[in-house]
Amino acid sequence: MNILIAEDDLLSRKLLITTLEQLGHQVDPFDNGEDAWNAHNRFPYRVIVSDWLMPKLDGLDFCRKVRERENTEYTYFILLTAKAQDKESYMEAMGAGIDDFLAKPLDRDQIWMRLRVAERILSYTTQITHLESMLPICSYCKKVRDDNNYWQQVETYIGQKTGTNFSHSICPGCYKEVVLPQLEDIRKTQGKN
Repeated sequence: MNILIAEDDLLSRKLLITTLEQLGHQVDPFDNGEDAWNAHNRFPYRVIVSDWLMPKLDGLDFCRKVRERENTEYTYFILLTAKAQDKESYMEAMGAGIDDFLAKPLDRDQIWMRLRVAERILSYTTQITHLESMLPICSYCKKVRDDNNYWQQVETYIGQKTGTNFSHSICPGCYKEVVLPQLEDIRKTQGKN
């Protein structure tokens, strides 16, 4: 995996880089949250390992920005901490969108386990996104089924999901194959009266 790390302590950053590379991952390191966020915002990463306390942008605010970024595949966010935090701090971190925690000093087996979980979670989120992108549509009437198993016109469904408004027209093929025969039938019917 390609992993973004944000760690301001040089020794901890080098240890993290070495460990992750030995585990077979590609690493893009940053020494502050702001630079890490800018990199993620340009080309989103699927896994981030970030220190909690950093200059310019701390780990929680960095995570909040990651979670607020629209139209992005899910990012698994692991937060590093040097000291035991109280329950309220962990609750705040979870509220910011943190997925997992790692204590410093870094333990190779712990990071390996966290990354295995990250791989599984990211695989599941990709599968879910793929399934959600499939839209059930009736082969005959072209109505689509929504999440509540309700069948509705395509225009209504898309309008509700995206706010899109539609105008209607008739394509040349339908005009020739549907409208012209209907007009001819009307003429014939009116001619008989």
